[in-house]
Amino acid sequence: MSAVLPPLPPLPTPPDPTEPELLQLGLPEEEPCLRADAARNRARLLEAATRLVAEHGAAGVTMEAVAAAASVGKGTVFRRFGDRTGLLTALLDHSERNFQAAFLSGPAPLGPGAPPVDRLRAFGHALLRRSGDEMDLMLAAEPSPERRFTPAPRRVHHSHVTLLLRQARPEADSELLAQALMGYLDPATIHHLTRRCQMPLERLEKGWDDLVARLTCTDPPR
Repeated sequence: MSAVLPPLPPLPTPPDPTEPELLQLGLPEEEPCLRADAARNRARLLEAATRLVAEHGAAGVTMEAVAAAASVGKGTVFRRFGDRTGLLTALLDHSERNFQAAFLSGPAPLGPGAPPVDRLRAFGHALLRRSGDEMDLMLAAEPSPERRFTPAPRRVHHSHVTLLLRQARPEADSELLAQALMGYLDPATIHHLTRRCQMPLERLEKGWDDLVARLTCTDPPR
């Protein structure tokens, strides 16, 4: 009698090809190789730096201040991030990961479960607010104007907006319309409108709602 082989494990469900993948902005090999204690220390340092930004702005984020806030030696911060620019870049990377997780799998209306037009509105509001809150951090992380606003996250953002537009208006050229919407959310544009033109973010949010309504042929929220 032949032996009965155990059943094979089920194949993993393939990812939805229409959904953008979570973008890794840092070195791809860095975080998976971190030991558990090193990963916890890194998260602790980033949490301390985030608190300093909230309390004192980007100018308050120094290697010494982060070390003191996290109750570690200054050398630990330097070993983890290299220098202040590396620390600020890591903060932006951490924020981008959290933002992507929110719109890809977080609660509605920013995350799945709401109508596509509602998700578009929520996405624009969230990104406008995030850009406004982190503008000083962006400026401090990259003082060179031509490199200041990195385009790296735009691939994921554009794919997400394209998907929502395709759901809202299947007959339209969703990729082209997504370019128009993403142009409105460009950090350099937000910097110009809020800092140079002194426009409040509430006005930009209302303009975003109006633009989404016009491109999706829906009524703007009252």
